[in-house]
Amino acid sequence: MFGIPGKQAVTLTPAATRQILRLMEKQAAQGLRIGVKKGGCAGMEYTMDYVSEVNPLDEVIEQDGARVLIAPMAQMFLFGTEIDYQVSALEAGFRFNNPNVVEACGCGESIKFRDAPAS
Repeated sequence: MFGIPGKQAVTLTPAATRQILRLMEKQAAQGLRIGVKKGGCAGMEYTMDYVSEVNPLDEVIEQDGARVLIAPMAQMFLFGTEIDYQVSALEAGFRFNNPNVVEACGCGESIKFRDAPAS
């Protein structure tokens, strides 16, 4: 929808690919749908949901069996994002390395995107 032909909207690190595969198998899901919604102290938050049925408007990214679907309204916000999965002594979770983010809250749960240029 908002992509560049021949270029994936997001890329997955090997750690993210392994974790997505684990989650897909555990939940018998077709993949994980990624989106954005209003919320948090910076204004927007990422969403991730299990997918039982692929929406034909979703952008589908497949890598080594892992499937990520990008909700139509999120595609323009996520283009160029690398999704990683990190484990530390205190937490584990997906990390979005998104070049479109200009600000994030202190806890890292919410983000602000670059304003669209005025026409």
